[in-house]
Amino acid sequence: MPRNAWKPSLKDRLVFALDVDDLEEARQWIDALRGEVGTFKVGLQLFTRIGPEGVRGLMNSDLQIFLDLKLHDIPHTVAQASRGIAALGARMFTVHTLGGTDMLAACAEAIAEEAGRLGLPRPLILGVTLLTSLDEAAARALGFNRKIRDQTLRLAALARQAGLDGVVASSQEVESIKKACGSEFLAVVPGIRPTEAGEKADDQKRTGTPLEAVERGADFLVVGRPLRQSSHPAQTAREIVEEIRRGWQHRSTGTL
Repeated sequence: MPRNAWKPSLKDRLVFALDVDDLEEARQWIDALRGEVGTFKVGLQLFTRIGPEGVRGLMNSDLQIFLDLKLHDIPHTVAQASRGIAALGARMFTVHTLGGTDMLAACAEAIAEEAGRLGLPRPLILGVTLLTSLDEAAARALGFNRKIRDQTLRLAALARQAGLDGVVASSQEVESIKKACGSEFLAVVPGIRPTEAGEKADDQKRTGTPLEAVERGADFLVVGRPLRQSSHPAQTAREIVEEIRRGWQHRSTGTL
């Protein structure tokens, strides 16, 4: 299936991070937010507890699952894991761009082959650049000599060349990524903190508001703790979707 066969709605562009410990709690959050949120992210915390069968149990025709496992291994291993992800029916999934061009290309080839063989929609492949928990000092400690922005752009370019659909990056880098890789190259932005909430950043170092992230070029926003910790999660989600709407309107009219 071509990437553009999916036309995400505004609420699909708000991704709720299901960073919980069991299937029942995940279902409770889906039930609480499904009227306002269209995409739900399953990361390592939940996946290690519920496994592939649990992910299948979350599947529903009116919501999208984003499988955020950040695959990072030798090309053959990642390719085989990608085939399993295609069979799950997830809408999107992640791999680490630091795995290199061969790994990324093997992933892209395997996912297309397996989805085609099974007659299933091809999941969008998103490359994780540098985690939003890293700041400049932490990146230097890991041996990166470039500034985070420059390193992120380099990794995004590798992902695009290898056939990925987009990347995961902070709102601080997304505008540069769009300029370098094109408007069709997807940008998924975590570390989102609602404008009105005055949220603390927690362990996120490179954060942004929903409106500014979308205005800079974000296609999907990942939100976890600000919704889980809200007294009125559904209302908070509605407010975020409204910021997404405003951001898209500004982008389409050029009134930034």
